[in-house]
Amino acid sequence: MKRICTLLLAAGMLLGAATGASAIDFKAKGQWLVGFGVAETNPIYKHREGNVKTKNTSDQFGAQQRVRLQLDAVASEALSGTVFFEIGNQTWGKADQGGALGADGTNVIKVKRAYIDWAVPDTDLKFRMGIQGVALPNKAGGSAIMDTDAAAVTASYQFNENVGLTALWARPANDNFDGVDNRYTNNPANYLDNMDLFALMVPVKLDGFEITPWAMYGMQGKNTLATPFTTKDGDLNYSLYPYPGIAGRDNIGGTSKAYGSMFWAGLPFAITAWDPLNIEVDINYGYVESMGRFDAYKGPMDPANFKRGSTERQGWLAKALVEYKMDWGVPGIFGWYGSGDDGNVKNGSERMPSIVPMGNFTSFLGDGNYGWMYTDFAVDYSGTWGLGLQIRDMSFVEDLKHTFRVAYWGGTNSTAMVKYMNNASSWADGYNTDVNGPYLTTNDGLLEFNLVNSYQMYENFDVNLELGYIVNFMDNDTWKKAGARNSSFQKQDMWKAQLIFAYSF
Repeated sequence: MKRICTLLLAAGMLLGAATGASAIDFKAKGQWLVGFGVAETNPIYKHREGNVKTKNTSDQFGAQQRVRLQLDAVASEALSGTVFFEIGNQTWGKADQGGALGADGTNVIKVKRAYIDWAVPDTDLKFRMGIQGVALPNKAGGSAIMDTDAAAVTASYQFNENVGLTALWARPANDNFDGVDNRYTNNPANYLDNMDLFALMVPVKLDGFEITPWAMYGMQGKNTLATPFTTKDGDLNYSLYPYPGIAGRDNIGGTSKAYGSMFWAGLPFAITAWDPLNIEVDINYGYVESMGRFDAYKGPMDPANFKRGSTERQGWLAKALVEYKMDWGVPGIFGWYGSGDDGNVKNGSERMPSIVPMGNFTSFLGDGNYGWMYTDFAVDYSGTWGLGLQIRDMSFVEDLKHTFRVAYWGGTNSTAMVKYMNNASSWADGYNTDVNGPYLTTNDGLLEFNLVNSYQMYENFDVNLELGYIVNFMDNDTWKKAGARNSSFQKQDMWKAQLIFAYSF
């Protein structure tokens, strides 16, 4: 008995010591989303290529749910760790997402983020290491370059209350190449397939004025995009290369370079000195070095009818927002303009490249509001221009707010590019595959309407009703000149109505 008591006392002392050594404060927060919607999100009703006709048969009704749970293990102000789980998206009734009978899917729980935060003792130098949210500085309509989760290291230092400095190293891709490539010999798996990004940001905050100049250099190996690189948030083969609808672009040749350079720069700023007037501007530039050429066919895919296309891509984009706060709401005007392809495939693409852009001026073609259900993917403004009006946060009844937007989307790409496209409906490739958006020429356009109604039923519970409509002005006469000129499409307007119940804590 005495021996048992001694063992119990020793165990108690060990447990007490362990408890004292790991005095960690655990904090939890998260969000539950349950949504129901009815929509027509395909811009094409019918498509014909030769004698083959295809009709849109997508479902119009859908029900989904998603859970995000964040756990923070806080040791002190100088040290903490975070893990962010996501369950879903789960479409009700879909077996491989765990939404069918039995609800026992095995692949719906994901680690969205996992990182540690720590500070150098007795300094203002802070580090974050791990899989984290990486959003490059932006104003007016979200990031046009990168806003996603990535494996990265960030270091930040605050010189004073007005000026800081942030450095970033991110690795979006590595060890994904399977070695299957006919372009080279002695090309083993995981060889020269990494992509690394290095950025510097200088946030400056003054009285009534904010500006964050930044620049980012990147390098990609010759095998980084050798196999299609698609993730939930984007597609690097789409956002870094010329448009995939170009006939022959899938057969990019080899290069003598081991690595190619990439570069981006931005100048986002906001003026609030004239409150209640708010002005936001964002200017961006991007460049990706050519990593091989390809045969771009003009008309039928005849070996005698092609030009050597370059995979170089560079361009610019400017966005702006002006709004005025009033007692009943915030009216405003917004717009953007991005450089477009000039019709010459020999010099590459003039659309600004990106990693994962997240344009959020609007909430149907854009990633505004919850950016979920029918617009759960990256949204790119490159190769387009737009002008919109909005009245946000209108409130006439307590706890009920409304936001109305109307925006016209136009294209800045030359109509001469259509002759290099696979078929008449190639303009919709990016949109229908949930990548970045449609390809618009100077003859094309889309008119988007959004109405978002948000009712805060409880402090942490929101009921969100969103209505959207897009008038389709894609020009069939322009696009029927694509490929062998034996294809056409019957366009249709797009619309949606979705009801989201959101519990956040």
